[in-house]
Amino acid sequence: MTIGAFLLSMMFGVANAQSLKSPDGKFEMSFQLKGGVPYYNLKYNGATVVEDSKLGLRLFKDTSIKFASEIAKPEDAKFDLNNGFTKTDEKRDSKNETWQPVLGEKKNYINNYNELAVTLNQASADRSIVVKFRLFNDGLGFRYEFPQQKNLNYFTIREEDSEIDFPTDMKAWWMVADYDSQEYQYQETKISEIPARWDKAFDANASQALVKNAVQSPLMLKKEGKDPLYINVAEAAVLDYPASHLEVDAQNFKFKTHLTADRQGAKGYIQTPSVTPWRTIIVSPKAEEVMASKMIFNLNEPTKYTDTSYIHPTKYMGVWWEMIIGKSQWAYAEPESNVRIGQTDFSKLTPSGKHAANNTKVKEYIDFAAENGFKGLLIEGWNIGWEDWFGHSKEFVFDFTTPYPDFDIKMLNEYAHSKGIKLIMHHETSGSATNYERWADKAFQLMNKYGYDAVKTGYVGDIIPRGEHHYSQWTINHFYRIAEKANEYKIMVNSHESVRPTGESRTYPNYISAEAARGTEYEAFGGNNPDHQTILPFTRWMGGSMDYTPGIFQTKLDYYFPGDKRFVKTTLAKQLALYVTMYMPLQMAADLPENYKKHMDAFQFIKDVAADWDDTKILSAEPGDYVITARKAKGTENWFVGGITDENKRNYTVDFSFLDKGKKYEATIYEDGKDADYIDNPQSYNIYKKQITSKSKIDFKMVRSGGFAISIKPIN
Repeated sequence: MTIGAFLLSMMFGVANAQSLKSPDGKFEMSFQLKGGVPYYNLKYNGATVVEDSKLGLRLFKDTSIKFASEIAKPEDAKFDLNNGFTKTDEKRDSKNETWQPVLGEKKNYINNYNELAVTLNQASADRSIVVKFRLFNDGLGFRYEFPQQKNLNYFTIREEDSEIDFPTDMKAWWMVADYDSQEYQYQETKISEIPARWDKAFDANASQALVKNAVQSPLMLKKEGKDPLYINVAEAAVLDYPASHLEVDAQNFKFKTHLTADRQGAKGYIQTPSVTPWRTIIVSPKAEEVMASKMIFNLNEPTKYTDTSYIHPTKYMGVWWEMIIGKSQWAYAEPESNVRIGQTDFSKLTPSGKHAANNTKVKEYIDFAAENGFKGLLIEGWNIGWEDWFGHSKEFVFDFTTPYPDFDIKMLNEYAHSKGIKLIMHHETSGSATNYERWADKAFQLMNKYGYDAVKTGYVGDIIPRGEHHYSQWTINHFYRIAEKANEYKIMVNSHESVRPTGESRTYPNYISAEAARGTEYEAFGGNNPDHQTILPFTRWMGGSMDYTPGIFQTKLDYYFPGDKRFVKTTLAKQLALYVTMYMPLQMAADLPENYKKHMDAFQFIKDVAADWDDTKILSAEPGDYVITARKAKGTENWFVGGITDENKRNYTVDFSFLDKGKKYEATIYEDGKDADYIDNPQSYNIYKKQITSKSKIDFKMVRSGGFAISIKPIN
């Protein structure tokens, strides 16, 4: 190329590049076409965070795809939306608004961004798409938009190929990609080391469809060195679209979107006008600022619900943990019973004697919950069908309205209401989403009849309709159809084994919590590593609340079963701290009443701690190492502080300068005992009170997988 031609090409490239800056000017992204192929990049304070990265989608050649898969041929490329583009328009916009979540970590969320929307036309097919970018003070979001048009009306996505190309190898906190589960241990490696670790990074799951050498989002990264940078890669507003994963190019430190498929290999069935979810990149030199980001929520639409008054934080207990550990069971009769809903007379089956959801036991739980100020009680295993519920691909597995013979639903609800307790309904579907949709109206009508206002749904096992996955487009739509249906009946939803939230609680505020990660129950299965709870706030929690179910005081399971080597890998004090470090508006005290009765002084913190907040401050955090969080209870002047550490002992000094100046407070401190250890002495703790002000500081010594919790109340 001659010098003149080179200069001309450079001028042409610059002329066709569009740039966008964040409101504070620290971020700058650029978009350009190279030979008709769209690219973007991202800089922070002038330094490249994301190198030129491709954008685009591949499509099937028509909407009638062949069963199982359609082999891609070179001539099919003409159907793709990833090349041959010219820019035909650009629009810019900005917004700076404050909005209030119905339930949230702060009273007010700030939504401040600058926007660039680039219209691209593909002349060969006369089709246009829009690539929209929003640049916030904490990072970038972008998505594809498909206007309705003659040549782009219905289409089927083969794959979305959005890339994120990083300039350097970085530390990564990741888990294996799976179309059906996020219940895996997190791994900590360099990007370049992911393939070597991948095969050793998962265990068995009730439903599993792994994606080789791919990882799940949110993905947490750290550029180490003298100028560290923390980066979170995720997605927002996953609606009418499959959830995505990230294929790893370990040599080039590059990630590419990989959408969840259905059995035909299709990723998404689109009718225009339509939009994709947002791809998000949150960046900060401080880990605390990444964790505090609300960008994912800001990229979701405001709710259209006309009444949200029924949505409220709930602290609850449950007839649950004793089944998880194997002390009791969900089924009324022997597990080998072959039952048919509507035909089997359950009163004539032989009771196993281990059914937990019985009248006597439930009343005992109600009494304890009421005596200690709780407002809710979850009861699992109340309804018929549990004898052969799992592993049979059985569609008609539950009816969600018929209780077992030893569960008097009318009497128990009246008893609970007389004590100020609302029972929480449990709807396990065994993955049969089609069956649940058929029964949803009747199930929610029953809940209305008996005064239930919250339901825990479950999706253990392979999804029915068969061939769908937990994170494929159809099932994503199912989860939000259920949320909308629940809203019609003024019911809150807590979903388990569902897709991870990506900020949709702004749009569907009755979808108040979800599991969608490896929670406390895994302490009784394969176990959770001591660093697990220090990673989750940087990953799973970025898009919404998790029902982690903490509060286990009797951490050694040989207490119930002599010789049992299973144990919860934390100290008791760390279990208390989780109520602050993890945001849970549906907040469970998961242990058995008998175990709380032995430690009522420590149990007081669980009774006191709030479940919804006016303010949250991440005091200090490092993914995989520690998290220290302070939160101000909604509508009060009370603060709570929680600190947790990984498998390493750690010292930390809490600086109370976040408190109001000139005020005095009483702090009740719950800390690891001097001889505490999560393996050898997990129940050792110390409690004391101290008067503090905004000038106070308190030193803490967290033991291995330990922590501390503080309850702070103003002195009148």
